[in-house]
Amino acid sequence: MVAFVLSTLIALAVCAGIVLYSKRRAPDAVLTWGEAMLGAFVVFFLMFWSYGVVPHQWLQWADNELQWRSDKIMFGWGDILKPQANGGWLPLTITYEAIRDLVAVLIYVVGLGINMWMWTVWQSRGKAVSEKPPARSHFGRPLVKEGVEA
Repeated sequence: MVAFVLSTLIALAVCAGIVLYSKRRAPDAVLTWGEAMLGAFVVFFLMFWSYGVVPHQWLQWADNELQWRSDKIMFGWGDILKPQANGGWLPLTITYEAIRDLVAVLIYVVGLGINMWMWTVWQSRGKAVSEKPPARSHFGRPLVKEGVEA
């Protein structure tokens, strides 16, 4: 459990560092070779960590300490998920191994969502959000004051 929680916290800390750095770095700043290499290393490390280490630690924890195996059947609270094979009403037999694998898939999906959100944050840095759109003519073109360069 400690390894899974620690690996998740490390992944979140690296994500927070990237987002905080994106707020500090100007979008038109010159990128040096060293900065590019460091950025590539951090992104590679984060992807390796998020898609490799974190799911692995979850699977290890579920297999070893929680003992979620294929022969362990989930009955739920008050046997609400008891399968028909064991005298219940549910036509499915849900094993703890299936739940373990679904949680692993959920880790990948959440990691992908965070990854896409971070790329959006990085690409949209420095863009100010306009509060109201410019006035438009009847033909759909923006209205410009006379004598003002657009």
